[in-house]
Amino acid sequence: MTTSTRGASKAPAVLVLEDGRIFRGRAYGAVGVTFGEAVFSTGMTGYQETLTDPSYHRQVVVMTAPHVGNTGVNDEDPESGRIWVAGYVVRDPARVPSNWRSQRSLDEELRKQGVVGISGIDTRALTRHLRERGAMRVGIFSGNALPDDGTMLAEVRQAPEMKGADLSAEVATKETYVVPAIGTKKYTVAAVDLGIKGMTPHRMAERGIEVHVLPATATVEDVYAVNPDGVFFSNGPGDPATADHPVAVMQAVLERGTPLFGICFGNQILGRALGFGTYKLKYGHRGINQPVQDRTTGKVEVTAHNHGFAVDAPLDKVSETPFGRAEVSHVCLNDQVVEGLQLLDRPAFSVQYHPEAAAGPHDAAYLFDRFTALMEGQRA
Repeated sequence: MTTSTRGASKAPAVLVLEDGRIFRGRAYGAVGVTFGEAVFSTGMTGYQETLTDPSYHRQVVVMTAPHVGNTGVNDEDPESGRIWVAGYVVRDPARVPSNWRSQRSLDEELRKQGVVGISGIDTRALTRHLRERGAMRVGIFSGNALPDDGTMLAEVRQAPEMKGADLSAEVATKETYVVPAIGTKKYTVAAVDLGIKGMTPHRMAERGIEVHVLPATATVEDVYAVNPDGVFFSNGPGDPATADHPVAVMQAVLERGTPLFGICFGNQILGRALGFGTYKLKYGHRGINQPVQDRTTGKVEVTAHNHGFAVDAPLDKVSETPFGRAEVSHVCLNDQVVEGLQLLDRPAFSVQYHPEAAAGPHDAAYLFDRFTALMEGQRA
């Protein structure tokens, strides 16, 4: 380790939850102060993809795996152009990374991008606390001159909550860009960026799809200006109850009958577009080991998740909506949370998880083929 890394690791750090629970450890990454919503991720690997997922904007991520940073950081695996997490919590950070693809340490990357973290705390106890009490606001304070506990707690309780937060425009592209098809171009897709991960258009490009990635503020006219064979709504951060503009755009797409696919935030947008409500989960689903059943086939998939909100739709019946019949197509086997929707009378479906799953698993990759089949069917 470099001298600066050793210096950062020796600086004291304190994690303060809004209910008053306090954990004391050492600084990891940048030294300073940060606030966000405390959530935990159960993935044993894929920390670089997690850090750079725009859906984690304004969240402080607690890693349940005890050892983090073992494979270092490279320039090939990020899902976006920067780290989006508001803070990072680990138990035992790697002292020296060891991987043939590693270009620098995780601690170095966190410091480079100004991400405040904490290490050396009991992340198992913290995770159990969040499972029992629910996701909540948190602050990480590090450095040699820390405020008293009461002052830190007061600052945490003044931080904004995730419920009611409208964040997708903060992380989405400001300008349209194109991801070309790999090989022969077969289809054109307009992808509304609500916090899209880089691997998502790549997975479509692998299937001969040219992807036009549009800002979150894109209008219906912007969507159809690219003459799309299909429309895609991405993942993203924040409360879906605030996303009135994407909902209106999606309803216009449904009205035209264009093949439509949504993931994560896009699933919640489809739920709202169909007239269902959304709600905040107690502590959400995050990690790459969540069991989901595809009710259309009976198949059980191990899937990658990152969501704190869910769609409130009935599991036991087909629902009538302004756009025809709809049903829950996928369900989480841990807690029966809605993990997918599909329309029966129009070519539209969505899932709550991440089928692109750059860090794995790849059980759900077939969903991109299902989207391709919808576009092929529409063309035929």
